Amino acid sequence: MEKLTPHTAPGLERRLFMRGAACATACVAGGALNLLAAPASAAVWRGMVGCIKPTAGGSSLADMIRLLPNGIGVAAVYLDLVERSREEFQTSYPTYEKHIAYLAAQHCDLISIEGAPPFMILGPDGEDKLVDGWKQKYKADMFTSAQNQVNVLKAMKLKKILGVTPFGTDLNQSYTKYFEANGIGVAAMEDMRAALGGNPDPSNERMYSIIKKKFLAQTGAPDSIYILGSGWDTLGIITPLEQDLGVPVVQPVAARVWEIQKRLHVRQPVQGFGVLLETLPA
Repeated sequence: MEKLTPHTAPGLERRLFMRGAACATACVAGGALNLLAAPASAAVWRGMVGCIKPTAGGSSLADMIRLLPNGIGVAAVYLDLVERSREEFQTSYPTYEKHIAYLAAQHCDLISIEGAPPFMILGPDGEDKLVDGWKQKYKADMFTSAQNQVNVLKAMKLKKILGVTPFGTDLNQSYTKYFEANGIGVAAMEDMRAALGGNPDPSNERMYSIIKKKFLAQTGAPDSIYILGSGWDTLGIITPLEQDLGVPVVQPVAARVWEIQKRLHVRQPVQGFGVLLETLPA
């Protein structure tokens, strides 16, 4: 499938896999946990990040590793969520905790808890209570994708988002309430499924076109675009959207790279994937 890459025309080869970061990776789908790589070594001199991912599909892990500075290792485990329903999200927290306990035991310096929806539906207070409890119990620094995305919006001083998601009205209303409770206005939280024709793996060109149309049709004066979900391969459209629409784009992989650098006290700007990684706001 054709993909956009930074500063290139459509149709060029897909981004290289796992380039540009020292990596120790554990890949686990649902069941038993088995560390596939050696413990952190001299090659992992800037820190080790444990990543909890909702599913094993997509390129988001490889993309994140490629964008991280050299010297940051990554260990990944998977929940294997399949339904993406409110009910499934509400029963996922014990599995999240099991994976947090495992990564903390591997002496990760930081744990990135991916999957924003399970934590957004708790609301900021419920999310903070749960995550703060895990921090104290496992003596590890960690953050959720939802917290990460709010942190990015506040660091960039953005006030009102146009959100695009692969979810329906009920969950999108919960996401809207989550951002508003964090002081972020929401012009709209758009369900993209109909516009994408049910395609779970749309091209960058298709995503760019639909997001652009939705932004231009807005009357709520959003000052930014928010993309919910790492499953869409949207890194390549951050820069074109920002250039063409004149607003920042908050994309989950780029947001995660920013937070990891910040928490590990690393500052290495990345060019070609939007203003967030190019400027690394404090």
